[in-house]
Amino acid sequence: MRRLTALKMLLFDRSTTAGSVAGVIAIIFLVGQQLAILFGLFTYMSALVDNSGADIWVTTKNVDNLSGGGTLPTRYADRLLGLEGVEWAEPIVRTAGLIKLKGGNYQPVQVVGLKRPRMAGGPWRFYTGGLEALLDDEGITLDRIDLPSLGNPEPGDILEISGKRVRLAALSQSYRGFEGIIVFTNIEKARQISGLPPERCSNILVNVDKGADAGAVFSAMRKALPMAEIFVSKDLSRLTRLYYIKNTGIGGSFGFSTLIGALVGVVIIALTMYTNVLNKQKQFAVLRALGARRRDVFLIVFYQALFIALIGTVAGFTLLSLFLSGTKDSGLPSAMPWIVPPIHAVFTIFLCIMGSLLSMRKAMKIDPASAFR
Repeated sequence: MRRLTALKMLLFDRSTTAGSVAGVIAIIFLVGQQLAILFGLFTYMSALVDNSGADIWVTTKNVDNLSGGGTLPTRYADRLLGLEGVEWAEPIVRTAGLIKLKGGNYQPVQVVGLKRPRMAGGPWRFYTGGLEALLDDEGITLDRIDLPSLGNPEPGDILEISGKRVRLAALSQSYRGFEGIIVFTNIEKARQISGLPPERCSNILVNVDKGADAGAVFSAMRKALPMAEIFVSKDLSRLTRLYYIKNTGIGGSFGFSTLIGALVGVVIIALTMYTNVLNKQKQFAVLRALGARRRDVFLIVFYQALFIALIGTVAGFTLLSLFLSGTKDSGLPSAMPWIVPPIHAVFTIFLCIMGSLLSMRKAMKIDPASAFR
């Protein structure tokens, strides 16, 4: 009965109800949008590690992010291949380069060289072509999203990176790095661009045999290479993300924006719910005069807040899903782990209830005698 009364009172004053629902939608969409962009940037920060397909990364000592390391002897890969439980160990070369555009301008890029024929650590999604395109001595990949900023080159076009001739052989799909455009090629071409000698590499990627004890393999690798740092891929990914969060101000910026979005929604809810009670003082007074207890009035206002929260949550997540769908495979970073929406929904409903406390207190203090004035 209390729930039905609460629903009828909400439907009676649709304009006030719509204002409260708008507050909930503001929390869901604004906070959700900020979180989606933040998680999208996370995927950019650790894109190379997360999509490498390797279980373990070998870097130089004292590294706190993927980009901060130096070079390693390539022979380390051969040493690791001799360990029990290691399926493969492949060196890669990472270097900065300048790609020459059609108009004569230059654009900075990250060049990642992969060892043939496995091409471990290469792009995992393609728009056109595939990894076999990098078997060509001059073959490179660019991401489809980056083409407009590079003068819209087409597959087969001859380009130049740091004075070295390359050919666009394939297009990747939504493979972007936090530090800029990623170009994949074979390791020999990457060495030509960087000037790195054949006996050196940037990292070594390692995969563990299925069924092997990953912990034992990890320990054996650390003993075999005491002068290098050994990371499980997920740990290197986490460290890289933490490094960028701490050193770029992204965490504080998005945290502040998210907080503002939540506060705006709570203020809207609190004001509209309080106004709703003020406009319905006579109705609440009549309920009290007819025998409704303070507890009944409290529950009616509580159910109103709950109904508003549920309606706004559904509408807000509908808009958020449209945003995520529209930004998928676009230049705007956006991603949403599956665990975030339910947490976001529970948090928003909690904020709605807390924002309605003032109106609940006001409704409970209404004098029943005021119904006859």
